[in-house]
Formats: sequence, C-alpha cells, structure tokens
Amino acid sequence: MTRYRISGAVMTHPKRLPAAERLAASAPPGALKVVMDPDPAGKPSVLRTALAAWSSIEEGATHQLVVQDDMILSDAFFERARAAVEEMPDAALALFALWDSRNGAAVRFGAMAGVRWVGAVNEYFPCVAIILPRRVAAGFVEYGRRRLDAWPDDILMYQYLRANRIPGYVSVPSFAEHEDHGSISGNAFRGPRRSVCFLPDDRPGDEGSRLEGLRVIPFFKHGVAQCTVRVEGPGPERWLHLECEDYLEGSGIRVGSLEPAKSGLTEAVDQEAVRGTWLTAFTMGFVHRREGRGTDLSQTPACAEALATIGPGGVSHHRSEERIAEMRESLAEIARAGVEAGIEAAGRSLTAARPTRGGPDHEIGLLGGATLLGEHILRGLADRGHRVTAVTTSDGRLDGLDTLIDLRPLGAGDGAGAHVVVRSLDRVTGTGRSRTALYTGDLYGPGCSLDSPIGRMVWSALRSHPVVLTDPPGEGLRPLHTTDLIAALSHALRTPPAPRSLLLPDPDPVGVRELAEKVRAAVRPVPVETVDAPPATRPPSAPLPARAPAPAPGRPAEWKPSMDLHHGLHTFAQWLAYEGIRYASE
Repeated sequence: MTRYRISGAVMTHPKRLPAAERLAASAPPGALKVVMDPDPAGKPSVLRTALAAWSSIEEGATHQLVVQDDMILSDAFFERARAAVEEMPDAALALFALWDSRNGAAVRFGAMAGVRWVGAVNEYFPCVAIILPRRVAAGFVEYGRRRLDAWPDDILMYQYLRANRIPGYVSVPSFAEHEDHGSISGNAFRGPRRSVCFLPDDRPGDEGSRLEGLRVIPFFKHGVAQCTVRVEGPGPERWLHLECEDYLEGSGIRVGSLEPAKSGLTEAVDQEAVRGTWLTAFTMGFVHRREGRGTDLSQTPACAEALATIGPGGVSHHRSEERIAEMRESLAEIARAGVEAGIEAAGRSLTAARPTRGGPDHEIGLLGGATLLGEHILRGLADRGHRVTAVTTSDGRLDGLDTLIDLRPLGAGDGAGAHVVVRSLDRVTGTGRSRTALYTGDLYGPGCSLDSPIGRMVWSALRSHPVVLTDPPGEGLRPLHTTDLIAALSHALRTPPAPRSLLLPDPDPVGVRELAEKVRAAVRPVPVETVDAPPATRPPSAPLPARAPAPAPGRPAEWKPSMDLHHGLHTFAQWLAYEGIRYASE
C-alpha cells in the first residue's frame, strides 16, 4: 500500500469551463476536479486561480496535482505521477517544459543521458502541470497571496522553491502537451507553445533515474542560440547569460570554422533556423561530452523527440505552425548531426591549447569585477581569449598588470556620464601610461540594474504593468547592451586607441516612446501610459539642470555595436526575471 495519495485540480476560467470539464472527464474518476477563477470578472490572473487550485487539496492527500485546462495528458499520466511521487516525495515535480526554454534544454540533456528526470535550472518553474507535496503547496499559497500583483505564478514558484531550498525536477519526457487554444493570461504573443518532448504512449520507467548539477544550458530561443552558465565559486547560485558562439569561442572552438551539417537540406530551410539549430545542438553535444556524460547518445524515442524540437522551438516566436511543420524533419536531422559533431569536437578540444589574445603574457585587471555586471564582463573577456582577473583597490598593487579596466565610473550618474576607463600600465611599477574613457550611454542587458530608464521599462513589462512615461518624455536614450560593451573592451585591448574619450552606443538617440514600444514588442505587449512630469522644485529663475553632455563624438576605429535591440531587450528581461529579481525589493 502506498504511503502517498495525490489529489488533483484543473484550474480554469468560465470562458474555458467546457475544456476543463473535458479534461477532468478524461482522467480516472475523482482524479481531477475543476477549480474556477475566484474573481472571473477581475483582471486576468493565472496566479489567483492557481492559489485556489493549490488550496483545494483534499483531506488526507499528501500531494496536490494542478493542471491547466488546455493540456493533453499522456496515456500513463497518473501511473507515472504516482511512481514519481514514490521516488521523490519531498520534491516539486514539473510534468511539462516548453521547447524553447532553459528547463526544456535541461530535459534534452536528460533524454541524451537516458534518465527520466532532470534538476530544474535558473528559469521560471513550469506550472502548467505540476505536483507539490502538501506542505509545499500550503507554503506557496501563503507566499503567493502576499504577491498577487507581483509576478506570474511560474516565476513566483521558482522564487519560492529556491528561497526555501525545495528540490525541483522536470520530467523526461513530458507527461502532457499544450493544446494552445489561445491564452486568457496574455501569452499568445509568444507563438506556438509546445513541449520539448511529449510521447503520448510513454510508459512508466525508472522514475528514480535523474540528472542533476547541470552547469551549462544551451537553448535556442527567439532565433538565437543562447547559453546560460553557472558561476563557479562560493556564495549564492548565480548564472551568466551568454550566447552559444561566445561560450564555444571561450572553449577554444572557432565558430566561423564550423560547417553546418546536411548542407543540402539548408536550401529548403531558412538560414536563421539552420544556424540556430546547428549552433545549439553542437553546443549541447560539446557540453555533454565535456561534462563527462560520455560519447554515446541514448537511442530512446525521448532523445529523438527532444532533439527534433530544438529548431521548431527556437523559431516559434515568429513562424506559423504550418511553416514549423514544414521545417521540422530537416531541422531534426540538422540537430542530430550537430550534437554528434559537438561530441566529436569536445574530444579534440580536451588536448587543444586555448588561444590567448593580446599576447600570452598580457595581464589585465578588472576593477569592479565583483559585481553582477562585472561577472559578465570578466567571463566575456575571458571567452574572447584575454587573461583577465578581478582586482580591488584594497589590494594596493597594480604592478604585474599591463592594462587596468575600471568599471566604477559606470555609476557616475545618468547614462550620458557613465563610462569605463581603460588604463595602460607600466607592468613593473603599476603606474599609468595612458587613459581612455569609453562612454556607455544607457547600458542595459544581463548584469545591469533595473534602476535605469530602460531597466524600469523592462521591469514593468515583465510584471504585466504599464510602461509609464512622462510628458514631456525627456531626451532620447542611447542603448548599449552588455555584450556590445564586452566586445568594445575586447577591441580596445587588441588595438589600444589613442588616449581620448570615445562614445560606444549609436550616436543617434532612440526616442523614449519608441523605446517603450520596442520593450512592448520584446518583453510583453503591456499598455504605455503617459503622466505629467513632476513640477520643478527649483526657483523659476534658476535654470533646470541639463543632462550631462555627451563626450565629443569620437568613435572606436573599426568597431560598432552589433546587438539587435529587440533581442537585447529580451535577454535583459530574461536576466532580470531569473537573476536580477533576487536583488530587487519585493
């Protein structure tokens, strides 16, 4: 006789009641009951309904299952659920992961290794089909009620589980699939939302087999091969947001030399899909072998399906379901070949020497490196082949360094005054030889603060709040992404400019309202509201302070920013939601 009993709920809204009733009827008798939004006339809120569903746990049940009303359940859904609870009774269990998500990428690694569960990674915790132990469900209800207007339920779930050190796992393959018949909560703008790996006839297996401790997560999203990397060392768990190309370059793999496999197939598939699928799959194979998981891939249907969804998921935000279906088979072949090529390349890289730029003995110090932004810059420069270490003013020693990068002036007021200083040093004495100031404009991206004009816009959109502008809106902004700052610093280290002040962002500003519309497109289509600017507090006779003037428009030779603003805003939003949120007030 099992020690555990699962009660279940389908959460829904009156507009979707028939779908919820059909789903409940498809389950074994009594396994699922329908729980309605307690305030259906109010502002749409998945969290409000989720809290009602978690509160509906039956007396005597040890676990609660909550499923959204637009899911299709696998044939062995409840059998697998019971077996998983027996193996992991104290854990949160996500039974679904999206095909373009980081947790979906973790599922792919699990499928490649032939396991049934993977440890959840730094992202929202998938909540469309989820099981929680009774005490965890009760704790989340209390936690969520204090934050009803703060974040979506899946981001709050991730925060709650992490804060309380509750283990979370994601199933391999998914127990359920998304029907995608519209989104009351406003998620339809994301395109088709499918499982990373759904096999409707999958049978229960060794539900105790798990893959944990993932450190590098390659994923294909918004048409870009991306990579999140766990920061090694003491302190709270932190992750850096990179692109696969940068990660591979830092591992000694020159991406420009890679030849996408199955070149004959690429004629029928658009190049964004081909390149992103190939790079992501190659990086996955490379990491799989480098992390000691062997040279062979699991031959299970789960592995084949998980790899086949890399490409479709990566372009789903702007491709129709029909077009995705047309490309699926070709992209699946490219993904499989990419993984195999990555595994082979990892074997060669184990003995290859990593190239160093700026000379093998060129030592660089980074002041301000022990910050969230500093960690990204330190990693980015290292990935570009530079020998760079974080230093502090308390060290009192700069001898032994050839160059010092000082990030501290980035805190110098508004965007027009913020800059990074690059100093050429005498290695013996540590004294400065030359100084170049790189003005960053309005810096945004992974590692950057939400307390900036761009940060506040992105933060509001993330939380489904209106983006609020003042009238008059003020001067335009000069966005510069973290990745472009790293690239500019790398360029300055390779080809040191003459001592001067240089402006890194595009000299033509982006209007505040134009930028707000771009945030809506990249993050979430929230309203843009305008309020009157606060009255000046200075006497009318005194001139109002003007924004600090930009430096003379010197430009770095043979360098310019390359980050697409839409993608850059998306990466900033992702970092704020999963990492930056921990450093913001409630």
